[in-house]
Amino acid sequence: MPIIRKSPEKILEQIHIEEHESKRGKLKIFFGYAAGVGKTYAMLEAAHEAKKQGIDVVAGYIEPHARPATAALVNGLEVISPLVINHKDITLNEFNLDAAIKRNPQLILVDELAHTNADGCRHIKRYQDIEELLKAGIDVYTTINVQHIESLNDIVASITKIIVRERIPDRIFDEAEQVELVDIEPSDLVTRLSEGKIYQKEQADRALGNFFTVENLTALREIALRRMADRVNKISLKVKNENNKDYYTNEHILVCLSSSPSNSKIIRTAARMANAFKAQFTALFVQTSSFEKTSLENKKRLKENIHLAEQLGAKIEMVVGEDIPFQIAEFARLAGVSKLVIGRSTARNGFMRLMRKSFTDKLIEQLPNLDIHVIPDNKALFYKNFWKKSVNEREICNTSDIITILVILIITSMIGMLFYSMNLGEANIMTVYILGVLIAALKTSKRLYSVVLSVLNVLAFDFLFIEPRYTFTAYDPVYIITFSVMFVSAFVTGGLTNKIKKQAIQSAKLAYRTKILLETNQLLQQAGSDAAIATVTSHQLLKLLNKTIVYYSADKKGLLPPVVYNVKNDVHTEQLINSNERAVAQWVYKNNKRAGVKTGTLNNAKCQYLAIRSKDNVYGVVGIAIDNEDLDVFENNLVLSILGECALALEKEIYSKKRQEIYLQAKNEQLRSNLLRSISHDLRTPLTSISGNADFLLSNSAKIDDVKRQELYNNIYDDSMWLINLVENILFITRIENKTMKINLQTELLDDIINEALKHLYRRGKNHHIVFEETKDIMMVKVDARLLVQVFINIIDNAIKYTPKGSTITISAKIKSDKIEVSIADNGQGISDEAKDKLFEMFYTVNSTVADSRRGIGIGLSLCKSIIIAHGGEIKVRDNKPQGTVFIFTLPKEEINFNE
Repeated sequence: MPIIRKSPEKILEQIHIEEHESKRGKLKIFFGYAAGVGKTYAMLEAAHEAKKQGIDVVAGYIEPHARPATAALVNGLEVISPLVINHKDITLNEFNLDAAIKRNPQLILVDELAHTNADGCRHIKRYQDIEELLKAGIDVYTTINVQHIESLNDIVASITKIIVRERIPDRIFDEAEQVELVDIEPSDLVTRLSEGKIYQKEQADRALGNFFTVENLTALREIALRRMADRVNKISLKVKNENNKDYYTNEHILVCLSSSPSNSKIIRTAARMANAFKAQFTALFVQTSSFEKTSLENKKRLKENIHLAEQLGAKIEMVVGEDIPFQIAEFARLAGVSKLVIGRSTARNGFMRLMRKSFTDKLIEQLPNLDIHVIPDNKALFYKNFWKKSVNEREICNTSDIITILVILIITSMIGMLFYSMNLGEANIMTVYILGVLIAALKTSKRLYSVVLSVLNVLAFDFLFIEPRYTFTAYDPVYIITFSVMFVSAFVTGGLTNKIKKQAIQSAKLAYRTKILLETNQLLQQAGSDAAIATVTSHQLLKLLNKTIVYYSADKKGLLPPVVYNVKNDVHTEQLINSNERAVAQWVYKNNKRAGVKTGTLNNAKCQYLAIRSKDNVYGVVGIAIDNEDLDVFENNLVLSILGECALALEKEIYSKKRQEIYLQAKNEQLRSNLLRSISHDLRTPLTSISGNADFLLSNSAKIDDVKRQELYNNIYDDSMWLINLVENILFITRIENKTMKINLQTELLDDIINEALKHLYRRGKNHHIVFEETKDIMMVKVDARLLVQVFINIIDNAIKYTPKGSTITISAKIKSDKIEVSIADNGQGISDEAKDKLFEMFYTVNSTVADSRRGIGIGLSLCKSIIIAHGGEIKVRDNKPQGTVFIFTLPKEEINFNE
């Protein structure tokens, strides 16, 4: 059997997951099938065992119990004081999350995992509190019953006839490190309840008559055991997957989302199927043009169903179109769906069934090879909502649309009268009326108006053009068929026109949003800084949502002050960036989760905050000011896509900076290496000369004449000055590299600076002709004289070293506009074009047969360039005519008024 090796990417991903999990706390759930089986008791016993082992254990929240044995086990444990909240004149005790995180124990006990927190708590649900504890690295013990698991809610409700409101996502249960089943025989549980060991007498009697029957408890126990078995199977399959064995099948289950009250049942059924088949799970919503006119109640229910599907592990997808069965079928074909789960279509009478195919029939016709699972729907709820929707549609009456159809009716009737007087025939008149219906369908907001106009057209046609005229009667019965054909034609064409108009509007909106997404991608690629990326992202979100955006950039220390991008200039931004809002943004940045208004966390905020993230890395936070309506599915997906693109752009910018830092670091290391190598080589010659001459003078001072002695002194002096000049250059270049060079600008006479430099070069230049061409112009410059003297020394010294003895070096200066141009020319051999391009690079030296033995380490000209640029000038080199080299640099001219 061949050895299957993991790819490097898989290994790195596994290492990253293990590092993340090692920092995260461990969750242990004590799991039962009903209240009273002993979950809290077992949890407290386990806590005492952990305490005996030296683990720091704290009781975060234990549900108050009337059971003495359970309450007694709390003694001996440190208890965190509850968070007291006043709600509608009732005092409520809730788990104090902030106090628990501040205490930071190794292990904390938090009872009732599925509990719903009171208003004023950070999270809506207690399982969200526990997730934050786990992220903080704190181990948690908690309790839950089987009826609180989301995917089992319908099954439990069908057995007990009770819908449980407090539920947790299946992933919380499945991702727990340990789940301990606390079991007891149903008959024993009923006995304990009868004896008052679980509830008070009155409450116990009521429970025995409803929920706590032996049949119900037995069924719940079976469900709990099956759920435990499913969890064990998932763990085994996960281990197989990690060992490169097959885990997922080729199954792909698709469930359709809607605002139907029974859609949640369909989603849970599909989720159970996906778990059973180990299949990919997708939830699809088809948005039609009528979605925007959907009631707030239906939109809220749709959002709840989408949230439910996400909790159960579904990937949310959305498509846009009017033909819902066609859109579902196309998505199923493209996505490789193997099973489709839908709700049952509304039951219709036999005549309607013959006249029009049902939703299910259309899907079966378009997907003949797909397994379609139809889940019974609640007809009463559907009819109730359908009637309510119909009433609402009739209540909407637009005055401008009524005026529009009346104007169209009058104009078409006048044209009809003209055609009638010209004897053009009734068919042409009917065509004019049908044309009017088409125009009405385009100009009005609802199909209702084109239908009304169709009826009015028939009546007008009968009244104005059918004998006897100006009455609503017709002598010839054939006209009944004519009226019917005319009405049906107008009705159908008006409906089609209205449908095409809606599709055109929907397509335009879809194209606009897609354009924003593509435009965002292009603009982010062009952005060259974090600030530019933030601006692009915020402006694109502003265009997409038409809502105020608050952008928080981040650095290594945390979030930076926010920048607000208003949708209107008159919006007050203070309320969007106050301390409370910043605290929510900070929580999102720290926890990498959505929070704020319309979410389950800190929903008292004014904005909804989302992390700009790439996997586990958060690069900032964006707040979206939401008033009444939350983001729809399509908007939410686009926002996440834009923020994803933003995160990638910021990540790219970070990597670019790191690459630049690495490059600069390597370059600096190379510079240091070159510097040390050059110094060790170039210092040896003058130091050897100085030590040799000094030793000769010490040993033979009395034996040599004055001329020879003076020559030796001069050599020692020249070598010393060369070393001083070298050290000065090294110090200057070091300060420039470290950005510690301080430039002391003073107004100076350029001639004085040149003469000062020539004094330093007197001995070095005695074998060359150095000429300073002074002019009558008074040239003043605002410079650091010390640095500029060094520029002249370096350039002239460079000319001395690289030209033969007897060469002429000419220094000149002239005024050009608002600058002074300085030239230093020699008549030596010149410099090649290749060397000119590298002349100002650090450590570059020209190989020359005429250069002296102390060529230098190649930093003099590089230093000159840095100094000239720092003074706002520029430096270049060109050939001298007829031979030689000219260095030219410019300096800003300083204007001096001598009359003052």
